[in-house]
Amino acid sequence: MAQRTDVLLTGFDPFEREALNPSWEAVRALDGWQCGHATVHARRMPCVFGQAIEALAGAMDELQPRLVLCIGQAGGRAEITPERVAINIDDGRIADNAGRQPIDMPVVPGAPAAYFSTLPIKAMVRDLRAAGIPASVSNTAGTFVCNHLFYGLMHRIATHPAAGLRGGLIHIPYLPEQAARFPGAPSMSLATMVEALRIAVATALAVEKDVAETGGQLH
Repeated sequence: MAQRTDVLLTGFDPFEREALNPSWEAVRALDGWQCGHATVHARRMPCVFGQAIEALAGAMDELQPRLVLCIGQAGGRAEITPERVAINIDDGRIADNAGRQPIDMPVVPGAPAAYFSTLPIKAMVRDLRAAGIPASVSNTAGTFVCNHLFYGLMHRIATHPAAGLRGGLIHIPYLPEQAARFPGAPSMSLATMVEALRIAVATALAVEKDVAETGGQLH
């Protein structure tokens, strides 16, 4: 009998006066989805510095997943963008949902300056593009709560190693109903985002060594 595998997908609460967050809308649509012998579990993260990492730790303690994909909103982007690197800095352009706005503060004092994703990000981009979904590797996850959670995840993986555990962050665009408030802003349908996450999960489960090919943006 094949070993059961648990996959943790996280999305965020809405923030900056938005009524919804596409990361949670897409993630919750996959709660309970079976990908081969793997089961996806969706968890909603607070868009709050500190609390987000605590919530993630609780979910990981509960589920003991083999794969963790944190999903975040990147309004203004037109593609699905797996992130390459998490940096050890909190620098809020705006306040989080608890009114916190750290400026030039470390996510984890004394920890490394950065961690690379352990997801097969190039293979994800390849498979997303093959499915007709716009995608590129991103080299900046920003310095808001998405990067904060990403760094917290990678720090935990680095300091509490578990056999086969991999993780990282993927940014997704606005939904059309959000972009309608920002003329000219790109968007992506929820159905396309959900399919993109299905592909990302399947690729991450199937690909152990990432491919060596271009996957970055043109600019």
